[in-house]
Amino acid sequence: MRENEVKDAASEVDVLIVGGGPAGIQATRLIKTHDPDATIAVARPEDYSIIYCALPYAIEGLFPLNKCFKTDELVTGVGAELIREKAVKLNLNARECFFESGRRVGFDKLLIAAGAVPVKPPVPGVDLANVYTVKTGKDAEAVIAAIQGRDCDVTKKTECGGNCARAVVIGAGAIGVEQAMAYVNRGIEVHLVDIAEYPLPQLIDRDMAEPIIGELKKAGVHLHLGKGLMAFHGNKAVAQVELTDGTMIELNEGHDFATVAVGMRPDIDVFRAAGIESGKDGIIVDDRMRTSADKVWAAGDCVQYISGIDGEPLGGKLATNAVPMAKIAALDMVGKPARYKGFFNGAATVVGQLRVAGTGFTESLARSRGFDTYVSHGESATRFPMMPGAGHVKVKLVIEKGSNRILGGQIVGTDAVAERVDLVTLAAQHRMTAEDLAEFSYSSQPWQTFFPAKNAIVESAMRAVGILG
Repeated sequence: MRENEVKDAASEVDVLIVGGGPAGIQATRLIKTHDPDATIAVARPEDYSIIYCALPYAIEGLFPLNKCFKTDELVTGVGAELIREKAVKLNLNARECFFESGRRVGFDKLLIAAGAVPVKPPVPGVDLANVYTVKTGKDAEAVIAAIQGRDCDVTKKTECGGNCARAVVIGAGAIGVEQAMAYVNRGIEVHLVDIAEYPLPQLIDRDMAEPIIGELKKAGVHLHLGKGLMAFHGNKAVAQVELTDGTMIELNEGHDFATVAVGMRPDIDVFRAAGIESGKDGIIVDDRMRTSADKVWAAGDCVQYISGIDGEPLGGKLATNAVPMAKIAALDMVGKPARYKGFFNGAATVVGQLRVAGTGFTESLARSRGFDTYVSHGESATRFPMMPGAGHVKVKLVIEKGSNRILGGQIVGTDAVAERVDLVTLAAQHRMTAEDLAEFSYSSQPWQTFFPAKNAIVESAMRAVGILG
C-alpha cells in the first residue's frame, strides 16, 4: 500500500473529499493551506487522476499515456490520505461513507467532487465491443490498443490504403473533434457524425465554422453532419454504424472501432440516494458551494451551477470551472468568506492548423435564453505581415442590444486564440460593454501582434458602437 493511503477498515477524518480530479485536488491543497492540522481523506476509484484534455494527444502518439497521469503527491504530499475506492453508500445522519471493500470513513465535513461520466446514447448496440468512450486512463488505453492492432506508419499514412483501420466518432464537440483528429493523424480513416449542422456547436456559431469544416476535410475526416446515430450493429463487436438518414458505415468487426463523445452526466447516484438535492445537471449548490445537507459541499462536474451571465443553470463540465468552484468550497469549509458568481465556459481547442475558442453565450444560445442580441466581427493578421509565419485571427462578439453588454465571443485563428478569448471572458465576467472593449489599451510587438493600429477584438467592439463601418 502506498504512503499516506488509508490503511484501516474504519477511520475518522475532519474532511472527506469524494473525487480526486481537479476539484478534489484543488480543495485538498487549499484546505491544508489554511488549516494544516485538518485530517483529510481523498477518495477516488481510478488508479490515477488524469489530465483529461491531454488524452487525445497521447492517443495520437505525441507522448506516452502516462504523461497524462497526475502524481498522487498532489494529495499525499500535503498530508492527506488517499483511498483508491469508489464510494457506494453515504449516511448523512451518521456522518459516514462506505466504499466497495466495506471500508467505512467517518467525517465531520464532506466535499463531493465526484465528477461526471460519459453519456452513452440509448440506441441498439451501444454496449457492443469496440464502442468506446474516452474519459479515463483505461478508456484511452483501450482506444490505443485498438489503434495499435492495425496501426499504420504515420509518416507513410498516404500509402496505407486498405491496411488502415477505420473509426467512427459520434459527436463533433471538442472531445469528438480532438479524437477524430488524433485518429486520422494515426493513419486511420475517420468518420465524424453529429446531429448538428456544423462542428463545435457548443463553442461557436455556424458563421464561424466554415474554416473548421475546411480543416477537418483537409485532414481527411469524412463528415456526416446534420445526421444522428440510429444504431450500432454487429455480433460481438461493432461492425456497422447506422445513421438516421439511412447511411451505413461499414467497419471491420473486431478490429475497427467507434467512439461516443456526446456529452457527460454527473456521477451522483450515491449522493442523490442519500437525499442530497440535485437537478438535471447535478447537485444543487448555493454560491458558497453548499448543498442541501449540513456541512456538505459540492464542486466540479457533479454540480448543477449557474451561468455567470444570466444566473440560470447551464452545463459547464470543464476543469476550468471545477477549480474555481473548489476554491470557493474549500475557503468556505475553513471559514473564509468567499462567493462564486457563476461560470462563463471559456474553452479552446485545436483543429489542424487552427485554434478555436469560445466563451459566454453563442449567438444562438443567447437568443434561446431570451436575450435580444447583435454581433460584430473583427479580424487581423497575428503578426506584423513582414514577419515569418504571420497567420490570421477572426473575432466575433455577441452583444446585448440596448445595454451593449458583452455576452460572449468566439475566436478562430492560427495563434494566441486562448489568450484572446480569455480577455473576452473577463469582459463578460465584469459586465463590460462594447464601449469598454473599444477603449481597451493593448500592446503591440512584431512577433506577437499585428500593427499598433489594429487589434481584432477592439476592431469588433468599435464596429459594434459605430466607430468603424
